Amino acid sequence: MTPLRTLLVVLTLALLGAVAPVAPLPPASAAASAAVCATDPATPKRQLRAMWISSVANIDWPSRTGLTVAAQQAEFRAWLDLAVARRMNAVVVQVRPTADAFWPSPHEPWSQWLTGTQGRDPGYDPLGFMVAEAHARNLELHAWFNPYRVANHDDVSALVTSHPARRNPSWRFAYGGKLYYNPGLPAVRAFIQDAVMDAVTRYDLDGVHLDDYFYPYPVSGQTIPDSAAYDQYGGGFANVHDWRRENVNLLIRELDQRIHQAKPHVSFGVSPFGIWRNAATDPLGSATSGLQSYDAIYADTRRWVKEGWIDYVAPQIYWHIGHTAADYAVLTAWWAQTVRGTGVQLVIGQAAYRAGASGQDAAWQDPAELSDHLHVNRRHPEVSGDIFFSAKDVKANRINAFATLAAAHYTRPALLPARGGAAAPAAPALGSATRGSGGVTVTWTPGQGQPTAYAVYRVDGTPTTADPCAFADARNLLATTRKTTFTDATASATAAYTYYVTALGRTHQESGPSAGRSVPGSGGGAFSVVLDNAGAGFTAGSAWGTSTYSSQLHGTDYRFAEPVAASDPAWFRAAIPSAGSYRVEVWYPANAGYNSATPYVVAASGGSRTVTVDQRTGGGAWRSLGTFTLDAGTYNVVGVSRWTSAAGYVIADAVRITKL
Repeated sequence: MTPLRTLLVVLTLALLGAVAPVAPLPPASAAASAAVCATDPATPKRQLRAMWISSVANIDWPSRTGLTVAAQQAEFRAWLDLAVARRMNAVVVQVRPTADAFWPSPHEPWSQWLTGTQGRDPGYDPLGFMVAEAHARNLELHAWFNPYRVANHDDVSALVTSHPARRNPSWRFAYGGKLYYNPGLPAVRAFIQDAVMDAVTRYDLDGVHLDDYFYPYPVSGQTIPDSAAYDQYGGGFANVHDWRRENVNLLIRELDQRIHQAKPHVSFGVSPFGIWRNAATDPLGSATSGLQSYDAIYADTRRWVKEGWIDYVAPQIYWHIGHTAADYAVLTAWWAQTVRGTGVQLVIGQAAYRAGASGQDAAWQDPAELSDHLHVNRRHPEVSGDIFFSAKDVKANRINAFATLAAAHYTRPALLPARGGAAAPAAPALGSATRGSGGVTVTWTPGQGQPTAYAVYRVDGTPTTADPCAFADARNLLATTRKTTFTDATASATAAYTYYVTALGRTHQESGPSAGRSVPGSGGGAFSVVLDNAGAGFTAGSAWGTSTYSSQLHGTDYRFAEPVAASDPAWFRAAIPSAGSYRVEVWYPANAGYNSATPYVVAASGGSRTVTVDQRTGGGAWRSLGTFTLDAGTYNVVGVSRWTSAAGYVIADAVRITKL
């Protein structure tokens, strides 16, 4: 799917503009507007976007052991900068990979993945550093803990002598060539929780995150050596399997209680294996035929959701769309149904590591596969976002897969999904919006309610009153920040804009917008024309029909045609007053039966440019094709071509052209 991306002109002319106030919205209207305004699914207002940063075996960070403090910190900053560049809003960082610590823990030794030697002080506090750097970029930091894994080997003598697993031999067992804490021991469960809670209470974490490693994944021919623990603690259970599941249930339930008792704002999430149970085994399961985490690793994730023991679930749905045993679309629908009505947020674990990698299924050699997963997500309002495994694969961007995804789904920033029922802070007071050599600088003062961050919006022109629909999705969202000033370096010197700021609480409830502050353009910015298919400037051949079927139409009707291997465009003709930069937007009704790759042709200066649009979604709203240099004169500026290999009607409805 070809991306839509707004090409923004960087301000090059310093111009001090007059500041004019714009009437604010009532506080509740920003939230209410989403229900009555047409929103674009390509620019959702709220969506968790994160990547896992793995430390075990130096997968992502640090890139190797023994780096200097400065080198380690530079690498981590680079990962955060990548997240910001990709318009993510959170990172999930592994801080306890193998019963060790990335902070000075009183319970466990320093991680070997920092220095190469378990127990060796790295010379600084990595977790404190990571939290500060993430928050400086207004990224949430979720600390990722592996609960039971002690080592990726079974040599106890290789552990530092002070290691709790070495000092308490009864706590551990070897299985499949690795060492694990025994989940069946109450002392182990309490110890793991204490280790996690030390980080929760000492650091300003946004989330606690567990992965899919509970009981070990099955190893052929081996049995988990926990019979003695079962004999001691398994009374009242019909079999060892139910007992093991309850051991994991207790860890989840008790950790949830302890986290929220200490810090109610901290989010608790688990990223389980993607299949709970198959429908052939359990009618409540999914239409799949893969390994069942309920039976194989004793993770009853469905119960955790239904009981509300976690705040979010991030199933690792690491299979492609159409996979015979575990279809991505089937599993996403199953998890959406599972969380429905529970208050537990659903975030999808995405296999960025598969895209374009050698040895993967043919589907993963398609640059659009990963992006198509997020198109599937749009069918399910329960999906709150995605986490990508892992950071190095986001960076690698093999076969341009992540860039394709970002261009289709991450063209604008997004607020994080709100958690809980806390009241929103009061709207800030916007003090000024001033042009300078670096752009338009906006400043404000906080309102009441202890805001954690702010969202900055920009709308075109200088309206006298704020349009509630301007805040219904992220099309006008510029950025979020923890500061009380922001410079819009993307502002055009010639365009007039109005800026608004909202305040966000710690769990992301949003205030109403501030009063607006407008800055005028240096000339030409007032030109904007809307061209409807019913207007005199529209022409189309006889193959183009007329319809009023969709309620998302612009004006009284719209035009449609079958795709063919020939252009036969419908044209929108306009009088362009002067040569320069113009933003071109299109309006069309969307329908699942319409074309997924409709070609829009813009008669730009120097040669026509084609942008394809998925007309199955995003209808009933203005969608930007981008910014183009147009020549002066009256001519066919925008065409809708029929020449596409995709199935479904191509639609021509309306075009808006605005001088920047």
